[in-house]
Amino acid sequence: MDFPTRPPPSQESLQRYYTGKDISSVPKPAVVLDVAIIKRHCASMLDAVKALDVGFRAHVKTHKTPQIARLQVGEDSSIPANLVISTLLEGETLLPLLKDLRATGRKVNVLYGIPLVPSQVPRLAALARELGEGSISVMIDHPDQVPYLAELHELAGHAAAVFLKVDSGYHRAGLPPSMLNKGGLVEKVIEGEREGRLVLLGVYSHNSLSYGGGTPEEVMGFLIEEITGCREALRKNKELFTLPGGRDRELVVSVGATPQVVVVKKLLEKHEGQLGEEARQLKSLLHEKDVDGGGLSVNVELHAGVYPVLDMQQLGTNIHPTGDVEKEVGISVVAEVCSVYNDAERSKPEALVAAGSLALGREPCKSYPGWGVVGDWRRERGSSRLIVDRISQEHAIVAWEGGDGSAIPLKVGQTSGSVVGGAISQLPLTLNKTSGLLGKG
Repeated sequence: MDFPTRPPPSQESLQRYYTGKDISSVPKPAVVLDVAIIKRHCASMLDAVKALDVGFRAHVKTHKTPQIARLQVGEDSSIPANLVISTLLEGETLLPLLKDLRATGRKVNVLYGIPLVPSQVPRLAALARELGEGSISVMIDHPDQVPYLAELHELAGHAAAVFLKVDSGYHRAGLPPSMLNKGGLVEKVIEGEREGRLVLLGVYSHNSLSYGGGTPEEVMGFLIEEITGCREALRKNKELFTLPGGRDRELVVSVGATPQVVVVKKLLEKHEGQLGEEARQLKSLLHEKDVDGGGLSVNVELHAGVYPVLDMQQLGTNIHPTGDVEKEVGISVVAEVCSVYNDAERSKPEALVAAGSLALGREPCKSYPGWGVVGDWRRERGSSRLIVDRISQEHAIVAWEGGDGSAIPLKVGQTSGSVVGGAISQLPLTLNKTSGLLGKG
């Protein structure tokens, strides 16, 4: 029996309802996407990884939509469409797109992006049956997870590919390079591969500390740490990876996050002699094949997810071309103004808006105070910046970033003109929770 889910509305019904409406008249709070910005970011990423001659795997958890996923993988059928999902519902939502890609002869591989748990095996196997052999990957970081792969193989009818998760300093999931074979994990994976229950694809690392980087060099440093950590994990267990007959094994080193992957574009902007130390080291690591003298080689695959739309946290890394919020961030949350307090009711001017943590998320960002930035949609720019100063579940308080200031230029019920009023556009500091709370999770 299929897992019971509430079916989302069809694309056709959504188009019938929304087409022709002004943004101010749609149900709110609402997420608004700027398709032109998203297309530009996706095309730029594909051009960069192609020019650098590295693999790429697009994460979909930020947007959860087949339309943006299609932009992320592009139209070149000679390049594998490699994706990462954080929930099985994301994979099920993308299934029609993935089947379309497979029908054109394109290789498709979807990685379930958290260490495998038993309750997800049946749904993952159902996806694997629909998409065929070589279509599903999982990550593991504990020997007790290996038996789940045998069940997945039995239910799907073919073996899943496996990434071993390496912890390169973020301490969310994975094993440190020196402990990759904890409890005989590597040996059990190799045994499972020899018995046909799984296929070892490579090692995977994700270091979200890069989101706190403030310069391109700092962000590059995090990516260097990830690659060297993965290579060290392989080097320490090299003898265990030997194929029968002494044949060389080739594995994937999958690393990155949006700041790190965006910053590699800078390797294309300068001649070799103009690159700094971090850039030269990174460029070398991206194409260093052999691990400790041969017998084992690697291909680097970069992965990233929030880059199609970005958020304020990403701009805080100072690695994007313009740094202009309105030109770089392709998503905003439109909300209504409930009330305005400009008449000394409080110690400073404020406004109450009908969008709280369920719409904007509640993750701080070191580069920006508060919980969101109010965009310039349908209002004139002021000398200061309006921010989401305080936040609760369903509502938030908007105030000037510097505290005291002139009257808040918002009006209750006004939805058009240069003063935004009834609907305002807010830019989330960190986006993944926003998309999950307002969209499909």
